[in-house]
Amino acid sequence: MNPDIKVKNIVLKCAADIFTPPALVFGFAVILHGQLSPGGGFQGGVIVAAAVLMLFIGYGYRFTAQALNAEALKKNEAFAASCYIALALVGVLASAEFCGNVFSKGHLGNLLSGGSIMFMNYAVGYKVLTGVGCLLLIMMSMLTGSQTAEDTDIELLPKNK
Repeated sequence: MNPDIKVKNIVLKCAADIFTPPALVFGFAVILHGQLSPGGGFQGGVIVAAAVLMLFIGYGYRFTAQALNAEALKKNEAFAASCYIALALVGVLASAEFCGNVFSKGHLGNLLSGGSIMFMNYAVGYKVLTGVGCLLLIMMSMLTGSQTAEDTDIELLPKNK
């Protein structure tokens, strides 16, 4: 751990250390099996993003902002949205239906039980975990009273001019 980071309460730090890994595993499991069971990309993405809150509660804003790069989260959110749209357009091209389940037919249907829905579920999970994670970082910066984090070289919100 970085010696510059102050931990105010050891109980909160220990709780964050204990509950963050299971939250990550459970969230990714919900994303990976979402097309076959209740739940899915959105619910799993929110569960994974909740681990960001656990880091904030246990370690504070500086550690959380250093552990998660807000600029990378923004770029990955756009990439995930692009992946979802591309998969939805494959349905238009193959079956004339937006979000059509085209990979469930033919030889790929034997290998992929969820078809293209499985990949769309993964894209939704990735979009939600990056989007909500970025929103949580912005919210945490507001709670700490700073709009930028100069010590981490990231700008979460544009500066007021």
